[in-house]
Amino acid sequence: YSEKEIYGAYKLFFGTLFSESRLKIINTLRKGRKNVSEIVSDLKSNDRTIISHDLARLKLHGFVKSEIKGKYRYYELNNETITPLMDLIEKHMSKYCIHILRNMKGERNNE
Repeated sequence: YSEKEIYGAYKLFFGTLFSESRLKIINTLRKGRKNVSEIVSDLKSNDRTIISHDLARLKLHGFVKSEIKGKYRYYELNNETITPLMDLIEKHMSKYCIHILRNMKGERNNE
């Protein structure tokens, strides 16, 4: 791959993760496969359209897979790559990022 292709792929990957809504979908799917109605309920969202668009992007970029069973389409995380990656990200955030956010919040409260 060319350097341009590699950085373009990075932008697509991290751009997909840059949405709070998509991160919430990923985290709810970490608990198991769900259909759109279950995801909407878990996220306490009224906007099925945004959830559907986010799921389409997550699927296009390989973050989730879907399967039709009966009249429902079920979504689940890509267990080969995304599940272990999210576990590593959570480990990193717990060790570094949460503490930074807490310190920043404490600094704001002291101002």
